[in-house]
Formats: sequence, structure tokens, C-alpha cells
Amino acid sequence: MTNFGAFLRERREELRRDDRSFSVRQVAERIGVQASYLSKVEREEVAPPSEVTIIKLAQELGLDPDALLAMAGKVSSDLLGVIRTRPLLFAELIRELKDMPDHAVLRLVREVRDGDW
Repeated sequence: MTNFGAFLRERREELRRDDRSFSVRQVAERIGVQASYLSKVEREEVAPPSEVTIIKLAQELGLDPDALLAMAGKVSSDLLGVIRTRPLLFAELIRELKDMPDHAVLRLVREVRDGDW
């Protein structure tokens, strides 16, 4: 959760340099929250918003929704649903994957996706 708001603000300001429509007020309006609330989120004066709002922010700012949710200390509801189907198995899998290098995890994902295992 640390730096979630600062990261949002930095990304929004980066986009605003080229496009003035990325002001706090305009972004807040497009995602359906009050500008004062979005400002407080960016300043980390309030906890990160709901999953729905974070996904809207990710789409608005051109970010990956799962990565932004993770930065906020959250997991998407669809992933939680998958984990809840076999919690012990997925807990073990995630723990085994945590120390693997990215390339090994990506190889495993491709093998599973392609049915090549």
C-alpha cells in the first residue's frame, strides 16, 4: 500500500504534461469520484479506493489494473474467486513461485497456457 497515492499522482502528472485533461478534477470526474477525494488518495491521506475505482484509475492512466490493485494491497475479485476454489493448492503454488526468477515463472505460465506440460 505504501506509495500508492504518490505513484498515482506521479503518473497523472506525467500524462498531464502532454494533456491538460489529466488534472485531478477532470480525472476524478471521468472515474466518478470527487476531486477532493482523489487528491486525498494521491496525498495518502485516505486508504486506497475500492477495487472498481482502482480499475477505473488504471484504465484512465494506462496502467495494469492487477499491478495497481497490488500496489494498493488488494487482489482483484476474479483472482480471489479462483483462489477460493482451491485455497491450499493456490497458497502452496504462490509460495513456491515467490522466489523464482521472472523468466522461470513466465515459462511456467506459457507451458500451462499452451498445454505443453
